[in-house]
Amino acid sequence: MRNFCATIFLAFVLASCGKETLPKPEPYLKLQYPEATYKRIESDGPFTFEISNQAKINFKNNYWVSIEYPQLKATVYMTYRPVNNDLDQILKEVEKLTFEHTIKADAINAVPYENLKKRVFAKLYHIEGNVATNIQFRATDSVNHVLSGALYFYTRPNYDSIVPAIKYVEKDVIHLIETLEWKD
Repeated sequence: MRNFCATIFLAFVLASCGKETLPKPEPYLKLQYPEATYKRIESDGPFTFEISNQAKINFKNNYWVSIEYPQLKATVYMTYRPVNNDLDQILKEVEKLTFEHTIKADAINAVPYENLKKRVFAKLYHIEGNVATNIQFRATDSVNHVLSGALYFYTRPNYDSIVPAIKYVEKDVIHLIETLEWKD
């Protein structure tokens, strides 16, 4: 009987050695964000737009705007520049800032937007990877105005972890572009 028990024990030990035991991966929380509602922002500058009620807006000299998302620890920084026969130069500067992320970016995708009635011509850049800013945009009327912006998080870039927050703010940035109007 002792040999039989020893044989069974040895069989279990040998059978259990077939696969390596791995620790379970760390779980991540499923992040759920509130449904966005929007409010119109009237600036003293030459533009208006709508932002999420979840955001706080700050103006500095009517040309620098920050839209803060305190719950996400994120801010969209925007800069307005008037065009003085230098539209090409301004747009090159904005694109240069975007493509400086090429070193660390996995991909940079541009999505154009055009509203002829409102004279808004924009481009939204999705920058994938562990970069400082994953969303950038620029909007212009192609004659007098350029508004550019970038999304920053107050955390070390870890793209996989912040994708849900990026997508949430991206919807607000798209809404901002779609509701942008120039005051001329």
